[in-house]
Amino acid sequence: MITEDNRLRIIKTVATLRNFTAAAKELGITQPAVSQCIAEMEKALDIKLFERSRIGVFPTAECEKFLTHAENILSEYKKIELDFKKKDSLLIKNVLHNSVKTNILIEKNRFKAIGVPDDTPCDECIEADGLAILPSFFNTHTHAAMSLLRGYADDMELQKWLTGYIWPFEDKLGAEDIRRGSEIAIREMAATGTTCFNDMYFEIEQTIAEIARSGMRGAIGITAMEYHSEAVTEAKRAFVRNFTDPTGGRIQLLMAPHAIYTVGEEKLKESAAFARDNGLKIHIHVSETLKEVEDCLQKHGKRPVEYLDSIGFLGSDVIAAHCVHVNEREWDILARRGVSIAHCPCSNMKLASGRFPYELAIKSGCRITIGTDGMSSNNNLDMREEMKFAALLAKVNGDPVLLNAPQVLSWASVNGAEALGIDAGVIAEGKLADCILVDLSNPKMQPCHNLISNWVYSADSSCVAKVICDGRVIYEK
Repeated sequence: MITEDNRLRIIKTVATLRNFTAAAKELGITQPAVSQCIAEMEKALDIKLFERSRIGVFPTAECEKFLTHAENILSEYKKIELDFKKKDSLLIKNVLHNSVKTNILIEKNRFKAIGVPDDTPCDECIEADGLAILPSFFNTHTHAAMSLLRGYADDMELQKWLTGYIWPFEDKLGAEDIRRGSEIAIREMAATGTTCFNDMYFEIEQTIAEIARSGMRGAIGITAMEYHSEAVTEAKRAFVRNFTDPTGGRIQLLMAPHAIYTVGEEKLKESAAFARDNGLKIHIHVSETLKEVEDCLQKHGKRPVEYLDSIGFLGSDVIAAHCVHVNEREWDILARRGVSIAHCPCSNMKLASGRFPYELAIKSGCRITIGTDGMSSNNNLDMREEMKFAALLAKVNGDPVLLNAPQVLSWASVNGAEALGIDAGVIAEGKLADCILVDLSNPKMQPCHNLISNWVYSADSSCVAKVICDGRVIYEK
């Protein structure tokens, strides 16, 4: 750990207290050590630093000049320490939590205590008067590096969009492109309150490196496609076996067979078996379009959920993205298997995939989470915006009480955390310290009759003051 130069600190302390013994006590060293330091510095500089008298020691004019330079040096040392010293505790003071102003202590990476005194010792303090604390977002389905395709191919039919624009563009992307695309996506997600995202793309080493730099969490999919050779598949498996998380706990790997129409039955089975043998979760697109369902019925005589269940693919370790065209019988299967659902309302609307069957999904008891999908089919990664669209789309068929604000917030936060096996998503003692500090002075948050309703229906990213992940501030406005 970098600290101040002890000699400068000793001279400054003696000049302040004007007593060698008092300075030694303040610094936790012996009085002879203080005297020796002063003598050595006076000899080295060929100046007299202090005048001694019966009533104390007094800095000379040369010492005052010396201290001017020393103060600047010590200030720079302090800046280095603040930037690089690992901070084990963070105190958030005067923050609004559950309608009450309180102080919240974070130790290491978890909420240690809620309601602590103002003078609680800490390494870092945030004055949060005028701010409210809310859980951060867990984006359970995206393709981060597709930020490079934002606005590239909008407002066209799905197959034309995929085959004529998206796939040809992606064929030209290299590792550096993926790094840059991931960096753009991560910055946007952090600024809009997301602390973790579940990604499915390629050149994953680039995305992992950007996550490590950002302070965020990431769930990174090891993609499986039918066209992957056995050598490619084995290289991916070797990557999993040899993987060491560079963040010490913020990154996990998943198996990510893309979809039933891009991965055959044997490879689906192999992906699921490998995931379970290695303790990984599984991430897959399911029933995103009506064509996917029709093709599955024609090929297998079963709908996609029925087909995946028949081959032993489904389980509580599976996160199924989209699930737009899932009937009541299939929802029952998903619920019995404990599958988590990643609902992507903006992407579903933009690609005309259809309306998510909220009524059946909620009735089934499945864990529903929220994802943004990639920027090419959404155009941003703002999970707060995604919450609002989800809540409004639920009501469009005529039921104004379907999917209320607290419920959709839980989909975007704690449900996503649980789906990914992360002990976060709520502001509670013992939980991982992932949260958002929201600016209550922002016009979009006023008046504040109901904080959660404002956050879901009225706010935007300008209301995000700070974002904390794993106990550390990763974004501040």
